[in-house]
Amino acid sequence: MSGYGKLTIGNVTLENNIILGPMAGVSDLPFRILCKEMGAGLVCMEMVSAKAITYKNKNTGALMEIHPDEHPVSLQLFGSEPEVMQHAVEMIKDRPYDILDVNMGCPVPKVVSNGEGSALMKNPALIEKIVKALVQVSDRPVTVKIRKGFTENSVNAVECALAAQEGGAAAVAVHGRTREQYYSGQADWSIIKEVKDALHIPVIGNGDVVDGESAKRMFEQTGCDGVMVARAAQGNPFIFREIKSYFETGKACDRPTGQEIYDTVIRHADLQLQYKGEYTGIREMRKHVSWYTYGMPGSARFRNEINQMTDMDSLKEACKKVMLGDLSMG
Repeated sequence: MSGYGKLTIGNVTLENNIILGPMAGVSDLPFRILCKEMGAGLVCMEMVSAKAITYKNKNTGALMEIHPDEHPVSLQLFGSEPEVMQHAVEMIKDRPYDILDVNMGCPVPKVVSNGEGSALMKNPALIEKIVKALVQVSDRPVTVKIRKGFTENSVNAVECALAAQEGGAAAVAVHGRTREQYYSGQADWSIIKEVKDALHIPVIGNGDVVDGESAKRMFEQTGCDGVMVARAAQGNPFIFREIKSYFETGKACDRPTGQEIYDTVIRHADLQLQYKGEYTGIREMRKHVSWYTYGMPGSARFRNEINQMTDMDSLKEACKKVMLGDLSMG
């Protein structure tokens, strides 16, 4: 299959193959609910440490909370020791996630220095071992997310993807940048095509998909089975609705009005408060509000005010100014 439509990963069938990628500090439960409502076919959770699960870390439990309305949902683990990861999966078997994903792409130094995340791409044999260990104990499909390679001199996405497939992975997501690139420069979609050509399991393309047109180009250029949207969804859960509309009607639906953006931000904040309390919820909303207002008139000078928000009332007052053009208030 290549192009927009349903996608089956193991025993899970997605209504569509446009997927919210996992992002630490972003793809938490409130944001996933919004993206699901906007039409994402699968939502991926923030990555969770396998070690932290085995240590019964309290914050990790909160990270793994799932709402009935967000299914299908993918829970993403990171780690590098097959036995520890296996034990973690056994400990969370009662949690209602649909797909188990393994992070093999995170570029952050503290993760990489532990031999986790994208550091795993230096050792394809270990990739196979980890996937095999998880497939043995998981009653849900196991997938992996990799990058183009660790560096430009060690591009080995095909080798790593084949190792994951050999271990029993049900799908592989490929971000077309190396670890050394982080998120800079252009994503190399040709590596996604190479992985797709080499594998018989579904391949999901990731990197530089920002709208319906770029999603269509990725399908056409790579033959991938699904498209993953990550940073382009920050402050923009509407992107899933727009991409769906583009494929289903031939054109993207209208961009949201200031009123709809305002209503979405307030709903987002309500959900944050519901799950995290006012103190944490409002502080976590600051970055989201910065993203929601990016490019709006007056948003640059507004950043400072956003960072002073401490309660729901101050958030509402601040957002009205930029989103509803109520500049008389300040």
